[in-house]
Amino acid sequence: MQLGLPDSLPALVARRFLAAKDAGHLLFSQTHLTTINVAGIPYQLRYCPALAKKPSGAPKPDNKGPKPDPFQDPSPDLLIARIPRDNPSHILVLNKFPVIHNHFILATKDWKPQTDLLDKEDLDAAYACVRAWDDSTAPQPKRLFAFFNSGDESGASQPHRHLQFLPVEDMQQGGSPTWQPLIEAVASSSAADGESYRRLGHVPFAHFALPIPPNPSADTLHRIYLSLYRAALAAASVDSDHHAHRTTGPAAVSYNLGMTTSTMMICPRKSESARVPVDSAASQEVVEAGLVSLNGTLLAGTLMVKAEAEWDELRRNPESLADVLATIGFAHPDLRENSVL
Repeated sequence: MQLGLPDSLPALVARRFLAAKDAGHLLFSQTHLTTINVAGIPYQLRYCPALAKKPSGAPKPDNKGPKPDPFQDPSPDLLIARIPRDNPSHILVLNKFPVIHNHFILATKDWKPQTDLLDKEDLDAAYACVRAWDDSTAPQPKRLFAFFNSGDESGASQPHRHLQFLPVEDMQQGGSPTWQPLIEAVASSSAADGESYRRLGHVPFAHFALPIPPNPSADTLHRIYLSLYRAALAAASVDSDHHAHRTTGPAAVSYNLGMTTSTMMICPRKSESARVPVDSAASQEVVEAGLVSLNGTLLAGTLMVKAEAEWDELRRNPESLADVLATIGFAHPDLRENSVL
């Protein structure tokens, strides 16, 4: 897909982000950042106090009405572009509540369900964004991490289909120089004997990656995606005979998908969140203190907490993070006998 943008994608996003931030059209929240090692993998841990909700004695409002759709008629203050320019099928919009600079979103122009399998057009548009970011003429190379949350168990917050993007350099800012996105660490590994997928056995949750060839077609991207989806079904012990050959309709397992210019990666999910041990006093200060939620940034090797007690516990005891990662995902299956691609 040719995006047909009036400027380079990094320059366009940065300009729109700064203007929206300065005008108050988006709310940027500062985070504290550290890096902890889990199973030999450096994980970014972010603490965002702005996410904390204080307990209140007031009754909860009745929210039975339909949830607003921010992508159906996006605010012109957050809209970046409609792509492709000649016949738009998707829109690019800024995340209204970012914690990392230049966080933006690709959404379908017409409403499609987040819980359905991705189309060729979705993957083609997402890859076009990743490649356009990487093809920047800036003196320093730029990298973009794309991710998708397919459903409730994988951190989806909006039912209108969308993928999200985070610039790797913005994620690295202020962090440890030893950190690299998990997807890059997996991509640099070798597939085990008898397997086509790349994965790291010491990471506490099942995940699978495949290389993306140079200049892939939409069909190639979709074929890689469906192969990874079948691996996710196997890891989740879903009846693959019934679901493996479906290419449309609702996904049979919730999952996170990650993508760079060279790699696509999937992680089947069984839970959006897991608990870490915190002092009982913390639960009186922050609603659901100790409950840590993760979305597709998991595949970038980063996660965020809302309570200081969670931040303290995970820094003090990395094993608590290992327990969280093991809880939200599935165990590694033996895929040596599974056919792929």
